Amino acid sequence: MRPIKVMIAEDEWLARKELIYLLGMEEDIELMPHASNGKELLELVNEWEPDAIFLDIQMPELDGVQAARMLKTAAQAPLIVFTTAHDDHAVEAFGLNAVDYLLKPYSHERLKESLARIRSKLSNSPVTTSLPSKMQFSSKARNWNKLLIIDGEKHVLLDPETILYAEREEKSIHIYTYSNQIYMSKMSLQELENKLGELPFFRPHRSYLVNLNGIDELVPWFNGAFNLILKNEKRTQIPVSREMAKELFRLLK
Repeated sequence: MRPIKVMIAEDEWLARKELIYLLGMEEDIELMPHASNGKELLELVNEWEPDAIFLDIQMPELDGVQAARMLKTAAQAPLIVFTTAHDDHAVEAFGLNAVDYLLKPYSHERLKESLARIRSKLSNSPVTTSLPSKMQFSSKARNWNKLLIIDGEKHVLLDPETILYAEREEKSIHIYTYSNQIYMSKMSLQELENKLGELPFFRPHRSYLVNLNGIDELVPWFNGAFNLILKNEKRTQIPVSREMAKELFRLLK
């Protein structure tokens, strides 16, 4: 049987990373690019055609239930597993023919039950003996460790682990490496985070994305906020909002 293409739509960074980790342990699961809101999900589904989606209900721009309604009308509608911290949407979710409804925080064993339901549903569908070209490319891409950055007229292949941090500058972002090189890109910080996948990058502030391995110090500022001191010659300081500081401490613990 071919790998099951799974997409995650989750706006909470830690919840998304945890789900990526757990699904990555399954041999027959192939993870597609993930989304952090409903609008982004619809765009990615159209491009990648996943078999199943783990879909958070409470997301910005377009919530999970609204996105599921729109996906239901697609010619090749993906299977939906709702994930949420609240149980008040359960009836509506199953009205949309959801495969399962995971109430956070859920255990690994409970997640395996959802995967079993997905496998059961898909086993009733015809399975092709050869992978489509997009699937073949996606499988090879998992072993590709370079990031394509379009900087003006230049196309730069960058090792993601050399990135120290990225900063939003109006309609573009500046990407800084450990060796003090700077690249400008028209992609958004969210797009860059998606491309970096499971690598240890963190959004301490809406305008920054930081390599966790590049943090040297965490210095208190005021009102519960902090500054990150990075491991470069300039000892760059990156602000950490009070809300994101809590997430960062939970992650580091």
